[in-house]
Amino acid sequence: MVLTPQERMQAAEEAVQQLRESLAGVGVLFPSLGVDGVSAAGTHGLPLVDLGRCNLDTALRLAAVLHERARA
Repeated sequence: MVLTPQERMQAAEEAVQQLRESLAGVGVLFPSLGVDGVSAAGTHGLPLVDLGRCNLDTALRLAAVLHERARA
């Protein structure tokens, strides 16, 4: 099945929203989380999700959440 450009972008935006909500649920915020514009302009595959940059506090929070999950 080949997706239209609009379907590809919608799928990417939905994935970003799900990731944003999941991260927020554990207290992690990536301010620049979004769809990668360059890959969204392509015609093959799905666009990439750009996690963007985060500060030290966010990196440590994410590491803590991942560590807790790994121990569970």
